[in-house]
Amino acid sequence: MAVPQHGVAIFRVFCFDVNRIITKNRKIEIDMLYSKKTEYLMESIRSGRAMVRSEKLNLIVGLSIPSMLAQISTVMMFFIDASMVGHLGAEASASIGLIESTTWLVGSLLSAAATGFSVQVAHFIGANDFVKARQVFRHALICGLAFSVFLSLIGVGIHSHLPYWLGGGADIASASSGYFLIYSLVLPFVYLYHTSEMMLKSAGNMHTPSVMAVLVCICDVIFNYIFIYICKLGVVGAAMGTALAYICISLPNLYLSACKNRMLNLRQDHVRFHWVKEYVQRACKISIPIAIQNILMSGAQIVSTMIVAPLGNIAIAAHSFAITAESLCYMPGYGIGDAATTLVGQTHGAGRIDLCKNFAYMTVGLGMLVMALMGVIMYVFAPEMIGVLSPVEAIRQLGTTCLRIEAFAEPFFAASIVTYCVCVGAGDTFKPAAINLGTMWLVRLTLAYGLSKSYGLEGVWIAMATELTFRGVLFLIRLFRGSWMKSFLVRG
Repeated sequence: MAVPQHGVAIFRVFCFDVNRIITKNRKIEIDMLYSKKTEYLMESIRSGRAMVRSEKLNLIVGLSIPSMLAQISTVMMFFIDASMVGHLGAEASASIGLIESTTWLVGSLLSAAATGFSVQVAHFIGANDFVKARQVFRHALICGLAFSVFLSLIGVGIHSHLPYWLGGGADIASASSGYFLIYSLVLPFVYLYHTSEMMLKSAGNMHTPSVMAVLVCICDVIFNYIFIYICKLGVVGAAMGTALAYICISLPNLYLSACKNRMLNLRQDHVRFHWVKEYVQRACKISIPIAIQNILMSGAQIVSTMIVAPLGNIAIAAHSFAITAESLCYMPGYGIGDAATTLVGQTHGAGRIDLCKNFAYMTVGLGMLVMALMGVIMYVFAPEMIGVLSPVEAIRQLGTTCLRIEAFAEPFFAASIVTYCVCVGAGDTFKPAAINLGTMWLVRLTLAYGLSKSYGLEGVWIAMATELTFRGVLFLIRLFRGSWMKSFLVRG
């Protein structure tokens, strides 16, 4: 499947018209949907200008809100898939729930690969070295695409065996394997989408990624409706809809980052590309701990799924739907985390240690406040959130119980999310990854296995809430001790 060339041309015309509207009667040119005020404040970081507290807060909010929208839109794709398939019955729901943790694993590996390069881009932009930022971008495209093709081939090779490895029965194996096969085939486009998104965020542009995320979600709804209900392809139709949405948006997203952004525009450079191994080495130093963490964290999610699987299809479906519903509540935390990574990354590159620390504390505090509110909302509206995903009463009741258990851990979950993003922005990834892995494997899975014997799925979620609270406390300790700032060096 490929995007028609005329479709790309139409999108380019659309982008040009939007840009003209925004910049009308102005003396300067800015990116599509890019905030002039936010750009000014980001420039203040690079120029060394002092910033008052209100300016810092405005910058955090200005970067966080569009990133939250992007994160929520991304999760909405899974929410939409689950909701549409959920109305096909418990078996269809369980088939997606079984494979969901593995798709998240693969996606997180691609994200880790992109992060290793995007952090360097943020550092170079903070140091006003846009040429090197673009060089890193080129390396990201070459290395990342090669890696995504490699993962795609692995996915194609194992798709038929994977459902059985995860403990699924023959009744759902066919649909699960079909879903994973289609997802595997589209991985290069998934990588292009995410790396373009990360590069724009590293440059301080959160608006364009948020718009593109909404467009992905809209395309996902349209394509899912066509493939699931009109073509009657069920679970496979949901996979096809999501895949086609990524294909249709990834190429325009790449165009906007690599051709339209004033700092990242690759067409500005007229020298031959040359390989710089240091960029790849730095990317590996940042990405490998993240990748190992993601593998083991997603592996832990897979083990968690295996713990849940013997509890039956109702438990599998309720577990999957509760995870999907909860993700709508913690995505604002990841949105603020994106802002934290960008701000810490650029202040790191600019050598402004005090400003870096201020942004770290403010983003973590804001994240905890927002997710505490989301926890209250999740507790109150848990029945409605699960009810949208499935009409089966048993699934709705069990999923509601799980969400209400998890609601109490949301503020500390926010602390772990945002503090981890702060550490990534500073290039500090090893020990934060160790914290995530240690608590997941030693606390959550141990408790989940034990409690599931007596309390079923509720026991698994009690273990999850306990672990997230403990993890959040450990990250707050690391934040206030300042250990994450040991890497605070301007890299040339």
